[in-house]
Amino acid sequence: MTGKNDQGTTHEVAGGQIKGGADAPIPTFLKLTYVGFCLFGLYYMVAYWAGETDHATRGTLVQEINKVMVVPGRAWLGFLFVILAVFVVGILTFAFRSGNDEE
Repeated sequence: MTGKNDQGTTHEVAGGQIKGGADAPIPTFLKLTYVGFCLFGLYYMVAYWAGETDHATRGTLVQEINKVMVVPGRAWLGFLFVILAVFVVGILTFAFRSGNDEE
């Protein structure tokens, strides 16, 4: 349930446990989580492009599936990596810019 105070600038969420105002800064740890998740997403896409082939129990199955199915080539990997990287830069730019976005 969302409630507002008299001025309408403070939002209470979770019964008043979480409060956020229009002028409240985004905490640094939250900005760093954006960076961490974005970097992990880019790493995961490159590291496991062909599946988790070295896993103890699933690795052999993934290798067999890769033999039967066509694994997309490096051109597709590069194309998707660039798209995801542009998205990540956009997210991080939005998260780290200063200013009031509720206008």
